[in-house]
Amino acid sequence: MPKAIKIFVRSVDATNKVVGRFSQYLVFVMMGVLLFESFSRTIFNQPHIWVVEIAQFTMAAYYLLGGGYSMILEGHVRMDLLYGRWSAKTRAVVDLITAVVLVFYLVILLYGAISSVEYALRYGQVNYTSWAPPLAPIKVIMAIGIVLMLLQAIAIFFKDLATARGESI
Repeated sequence: MPKAIKIFVRSVDATNKVVGRFSQYLVFVMMGVLLFESFSRTIFNQPHIWVVEIAQFTMAAYYLLGGGYSMILEGHVRMDLLYGRWSAKTRAVVDLITAVVLVFYLVILLYGAISSVEYALRYGQVNYTSWAPPLAPIKVIMAIGIVLMLLQAIAIFFKDLATARGESI
């Protein structure tokens, strides 16, 4: 593999590891927000209208920003009826085919995300609830998460290509 591809793969892996390790702590942020609301509602009889949406936005950021890291760890669902019995080269060839489909899907998803971010920014889109928070921040996070997953899918494609060719990255 050319040196530029190796640098790309290592850079994307490093970036997704940092972002993924950061995003895993967002679960604790969400738990803290929900715990705060539980105490506020039961002990002080003071419910808040913003808690559920903040928890939803935090959880969305958690899984969107952690997507690329999950791909590195191979933490996604995979049918393993035949896959586990195949050699590393055969798995790499099959993964190359699925990577092309995944990249196509993520490009379409990114196109929609960019369109959605543009709409939210242009029209000041808010959620249709009593709190009515702006949706642009979570949509920007969504687009960033999709970009990170797309870059990771391309990096995984190169890793599988190297494995299929009997090389290493």
